[in-house]
Amino acid sequence: MSEAVTPQETSPTSSSPAAAPAPRKGGTGIALLALLVGAAGLAAGGWGVWQVQQLKGAEQQRAAQLEDARAQAQGVQNANAELNNRLDTLPNADELEARRRLVVELQGDQQQLAKQVKQVLGQSRQQWRLAESEHLLRLAALRLSALQDIDSATELVQGADDILRVNNDPGAFAARAQLAKSLEALRALPRPDRTGLFLQLGALRDQAAQLQPLNPAFKPSEGGTGPSTAWGDGSSTWDQWWERISRYVRIDFNAGQDIRPLLSGQQLDRVRLALSLALEQAQWAALNGKQDVYEQALKQAKQIVGDFFNADLADSRALVARLDELSGQAVTVQTPDLGPALSSLQAYLSRRENAVQQQEAVAPDAGTQP
Repeated sequence: MSEAVTPQETSPTSSSPAAAPAPRKGGTGIALLALLVGAAGLAAGGWGVWQVQQLKGAEQQRAAQLEDARAQAQGVQNANAELNNRLDTLPNADELEARRRLVVELQGDQQQLAKQVKQVLGQSRQQWRLAESEHLLRLAALRLSALQDIDSATELVQGADDILRVNNDPGAFAARAQLAKSLEALRALPRPDRTGLFLQLGALRDQAAQLQPLNPAFKPSEGGTGPSTAWGDGSSTWDQWWERISRYVRIDFNAGQDIRPLLSGQQLDRVRLALSLALEQAQWAALNGKQDVYEQALKQAKQIVGDFFNADLADSRALVARLDELSGQAVTVQTPDLGPALSSLQAYLSRRENAVQQQEAVAPDAGTQP
């Protein structure tokens, strides 16, 4: 019985195992709380560190900005100092006004000088053009007198008149009137075809080089008898001998024309050369407008053909007829005198030059007056 257990005795022993877990739950909560507190502290520490880093970065940025501001301020100070130095070197208001007046005077002088230079250049160009017109007129007179080149002389006189027309000076009226008369006289002149005559005479030279003289042949009279009736009895031996002798000697008692000797080869070449030279001289005269030389050369050529070539040949007759036709061609004309036009132009140029010299002499006197 002593081993029986009462309820009061068994309840403490049975409740002690159940009460043991209570202290374990309290330690876990504390640990968790401590962990949370540590994490919060760590987070707070990290945040604090981050804030410190941000503050340091902001401080460094402010320091850099401040340094830049200082540098800019220093630059502004330097610029102000340089500007002050420049302002110190600038002249004052009186000096600026004096310099402004000087610049205005210089500009006025420059404009006046430019105007004078332009005027001088314009006058020089006009004088040069007028001198050119005189040169053209002189050249026209030379070509007209030396070569009788009517076309070239007309163009040259027209060029001189064009220069006076462009100049548009009323003082050149008399000179232009003389030039107009000369132009009309030149335009009324005939234009001989000297080049055509030269070429035609050259063709006749080639034709004359081919002329052949006619060898003389004996032609007995119609009433005459043969040698057999005059000399012998008709034997064949005598007739043959007489025929052979007749080849070398002919006697014509009824000849009414001049007997001309036969030309040797060398003499014929000389005759042809003389004919060619005569035609060549006619060519030169045609080109240079020498009428007397031209007619004399053609006359000499016709005489050579008539003296040394047979006029019965067709080529000789054609050559002589052509020479007669060309001898009637005019190679020279009566050209007008350009002397009055040249004298009138020279008088106009002299008057103009005197007027320019007087104007230049008056200009310095006007410039020296106050």
